[in-house]
Amino acid sequence: MQQLDNSRIPAHVAIIMDGNGRWAKAKGLPRTAGHVEGVATVKKITEEATRLGIKYLTLYTFSTENWNRPFEEIEALMNLILVNLEEEIFMKSNVRFRMIGELERLPKSVQERLKGCIERTSANTGMTMVIALSYSSRWEIARAARLIANEVKDGKLNAEDITEETIGTHLTTDFMPDPDLLIRTGGELRISNYLLWQCAYSEFYFTNQYWPDFNEESLRDAIADYQQRQRRFGKTGEQVTDEE
Repeated sequence: MQQLDNSRIPAHVAIIMDGNGRWAKAKGLPRTAGHVEGVATVKKITEEATRLGIKYLTLYTFSTENWNRPFEEIEALMNLILVNLEEEIFMKSNVRFRMIGELERLPKSVQERLKGCIERTSANTGMTMVIALSYSSRWEIARAARLIANEVKDGKLNAEDITEETIGTHLTTDFMPDPDLLIRTGGELRISNYLLWQCAYSEFYFTNQYWPDFNEESLRDAIADYQQRQRRFGKTGEQVTDEE
């Protein structure tokens, strides 16, 4: 904490939580054991992010492509969500819960639990923890295009008036700022259809740690690395320095 600049904590951190299955395999355990340990990591990182003053934490939990995984693994993941969506943690830390993704594809029991948690934490004023569940960035952008097309068809919007802001306001993430920092665990160097539009100017941080091994110190290391970078947004380094 002493090495971090509290005035430069990223407002929005997005994480691709990768490596649960490989962590379990390395230990001779079933893949589901990795997901159980991954849930424990979510709790630790959520608490640490709150303590650091991060305003938004978005976690890539389950992609639309993950529906192609074995049924037993999907079922175990959904059961973990039901068991571990502990609202008392959100209430204790004043955390607001939101989600992005195709909610209608989830089992009814999971849908109801998620909606209830969203409603009961909506008045909280601390960090917003967002779960990307059954989420795909290409699905999200296609959905936004359909919504905009319908507005043009209905005469509510002129095609020539469509801007980047128009698209942004029709994305499922319209309630929060774009990520300042994207973290991916597990050693892979890709963002796997995650927040493609929103991460246009995000800083990326990749680590070989599997998600179950990622801890509070790991998060602080990622933020320390982020704070060493100069975010230019297309400007020159000199321009940014002059503005500072």
